Amino acid sequence: MGRGNIFLVGMMGAGKTTLGKALAQRLRREFVDTDRILVERTGVPVATVFEIEGEAGFRRRESGVLAELARREDCVIATGGGVILAEENRRVMREAGTVVYLRARIDSLWERTRHDTTRPLLSTPDPRGTLAALLEEREPLYRDAAHLVVDTGSQSANTLVNRVVAALRGHEAARNAG
Repeated sequence: MGRGNIFLVGMMGAGKTTLGKALAQRLRREFVDTDRILVERTGVPVATVFEIEGEAGFRRRESGVLAELARREDCVIATGGGVILAEENRRVMREAGTVVYLRARIDSLWERTRHDTTRPLLSTPDPRGTLAALLEEREPLYRDAAHLVVDTGSQSANTLVNRVVAALRGHEAARNAG
């Protein structure tokens, strides 16, 4: 597998952190989670940053963390679901490595997030409807940012890692051939 960072993008609940850890282990790379770094630096949960600074404040912090991580080498980086909202973030990721969009259906995303009280964007009267609206808004941005799209479903983490590794190898071979 070639050098460079691997950025995992996708909706909340798509499995970026879970897959990212397993992928990093398989590829013998460092795993980094942008949300975890933000929490470590601020000393408070993401929801608290949203509460105090609003979404715009959170997104500014997130962009700063992403730009810093993009300067590292050979990491697997799990990003927050909204990182792709800023065009600059999409550009930074594409230039600093390979962007993999973990695409999931709304039913899977809802199943994985519906009991999670730490997601500020889902603190609404209709969290499933909110999730569906976010997916509809973000889908074109994920596709715009991504070098590769890998569908997630009910398969095991190991199977998904195998699929991502195969997609990365195919992408690298095509890049080297062209």
